[in-house]
Amino acid sequence: MRIVRRLAVASLVLGSAAPFAAFAQAPVQAPPPPQNAVAPAVPVSPPGGAPRSFAELTTRLAPAVVNVSTTQKVEVGKIRRGGPASPLEELFRRFQEQQGESGEPVTREATSLGSGFIIDPAGYIVTNNHVISAGEGRGDPVDTITVTLSDRREYKAKLIGRDQLTDMALLKIDATDLPYVKFGNSQDVRVGDWAIAIGNPFGLGGTVTAGIVSALHRNIGSGQYDRYIQTDASINQGNSGGPLFDLEGNVIGVNTAIFSPTGGNVGLGFSIPAELAYPVIQQLRASGTVKRGYLGIGIQPLSTDIAAGLGLPKDKGEIVASVEPSGPAARAGIRQGDVILRINNNDVTYDNTLSYIVANTPVGTNVPIELIRDGQRRTVTASIVQRPAESVVQARGGQVPEVEESAEAKKDAGAEAAKASLGITLQPLTAQLRQQLRLADTVKGVVIAGISPSSDAASQGLQRGDVILQINQRPTTTPAEAAAAVEAAKKAGRDTVLMLVQRGSNPPLYRGVKLVSGK
Repeated sequence: MRIVRRLAVASLVLGSAAPFAAFAQAPVQAPPPPQNAVAPAVPVSPPGGAPRSFAELTTRLAPAVVNVSTTQKVEVGKIRRGGPASPLEELFRRFQEQQGESGEPVTREATSLGSGFIIDPAGYIVTNNHVISAGEGRGDPVDTITVTLSDRREYKAKLIGRDQLTDMALLKIDATDLPYVKFGNSQDVRVGDWAIAIGNPFGLGGTVTAGIVSALHRNIGSGQYDRYIQTDASINQGNSGGPLFDLEGNVIGVNTAIFSPTGGNVGLGFSIPAELAYPVIQQLRASGTVKRGYLGIGIQPLSTDIAAGLGLPKDKGEIVASVEPSGPAARAGIRQGDVILRINNNDVTYDNTLSYIVANTPVGTNVPIELIRDGQRRTVTASIVQRPAESVVQARGGQVPEVEESAEAKKDAGAEAAKASLGITLQPLTAQLRQQLRLADTVKGVVIAGISPSSDAASQGLQRGDVILQINQRPTTTPAEAAAAVEAAKKAGRDTVLMLVQRGSNPPLYRGVKLVSGK
């Protein structure tokens, strides 16, 4: 290209003067304007009435969001004494002797980071329980809690109260005239509404992300009061305890969990809704504890398999798996196997669970309960009492030993029929088996001695040693009774039976089991 330009200029110089003059006087063309020089003819408006920018909203809200850091001493090892030592154990032993440890537990200081937000200018701060507790919220509170404000001021925080069931905690710092935010009404939130998250992801304080509300009343299996707001606003590790805002600047949720195969954000964040968080925080502030309603029953969702075994529509109501003796439900006449459809004029659904309704019902309230028993709808009245401590509520676990199929079971006609229809081998619950399985004398049923790996019973989690108490709400104390219950289900045109199954000392649970096809 350089050679061509030089040749072109030389030809003009050697030519006549007129052409040269014309060339010299030719106007220089201006470059075209940039693509973004002219504003669009029609102004571009953001959808849904959203602001063109979140900057003004962020300026108002960010000062009320804080970083929460914790420290605690954790035991990381203890040298085993006695017996022959390996070379590695010998090395650690010599190291500890040099340090004067003498085999005592080795500890280190562990730190963690989370988020929170101020709800009162006097220094009350909301965060997650798992942010300030050991063992991801299941253990004791940490040793020290430090709160860092947006202007980098630091304060030691005092724990006012925490609630493990909802993963909420309330802190207090010694400060006044602080910027704060208030809770909004999450019941007015709709799927598709804008949402803004402010927090401390990976220790990067003051991070703002925006998205929409992706779903409501989301159950992620973290507890019996799951009722999360799902959002695609970016939430990462360290956002826990931070606020989720609407466009009015009200707190509609407390960011708590993410679903991620990698540990980073994939657009699936979950926030505790204000309708659940605010009453808990109010109780923690007043007394440091949370009181909840209690019925004294164990329940299960009415899954597709269980509903099919009962011949009922799915996802409407919950089935009573166990009833606490002398509890409020027992006094009201509620029985094991009842399907509760409605309580205190609230429908029981997958989104509006019985546990949630009861927990938020004031203690002492008499509530009408609509249920189905033996195909008949009926109504009872129960009085809500205060939920006892979790140590009292939680069932004791137990391991079940292996059970060998007896010779009698192999010859039993009822056992053969059950094996053909269900893919499981049953045998009576003898005194020897009762002792072996560590079952109470009140437990009556048949024991699973064998199970086909390809059966639906196996896919439902049944295993050898489980005791079947009922089939289709009929007691099954012998393999023949179990076979008769299955045969009755076949004659009724059902391809699924409802089993009440107990494993060891655990509370019994219902399982919907499909019959073996072609039998």
